[in-house]
Amino acid sequence: MEIARMNTEISQNPTSKLKHEILSTERFAELYDAYYIRVYHYICYRVNNHYTAEEICSHVFEMVISKYSSFNPDKSNFEVWLFAIARNAVTDYFRSQKKKMSFSLESILDMVLPKSSPEEIVIRGDNNQALFKALAKLSDKERNIIAMKYGAGLKNTEIADLLGVSGSNIGVVLYRCLKKLQTELERGGFQYEE
Repeated sequence: MEIARMNTEISQNPTSKLKHEILSTERFAELYDAYYIRVYHYICYRVNNHYTAEEICSHVFEMVISKYSSFNPDKSNFEVWLFAIARNAVTDYFRSQKKKMSFSLESILDMVLPKSSPEEIVIRGDNNQALFKALAKLSDKERNIIAMKYGAGLKNTEIADLLGVSGSNIGVVLYRCLKKLQTELERGGFQYEE
């Protein structure tokens, strides 16, 4: 709810001198608190490393500070603008690494899920391995869309704005990706938890 309020406030404030505005400390703190976790999850999905994700996330928010005056609410909402910066930061990271990496949910699951019994750890490890193999079968574009949808929690229309395609196209791509993942997971012996 806080994020929706902030997007509306940024987009609909006609008296804002946003193009020439310098981001205040208080305003930055609000934006950081509202978006950090989602930006971090998106980046973590993409780079598969907690420390690297934190570093890139810090860089993203530094860019928000330095580029805030260039944000134009007439072109897109703040969230789309922010995730475009995050996507570009991840792309820059991969370029600097001179290699392409697939993402895995294992490190995120380890951070989020409570400590488990040895049996649960083995089952989860097998499931994560099956998931990693299934994700590796997707294209970079498909993995990026999955990360935006499930890592960052973006809506299809927001992903569409970021990628310059229609919202229905994103829905179709997600549907096909999930079908591919389901097929690959079944082949890989994924055990569904009930």
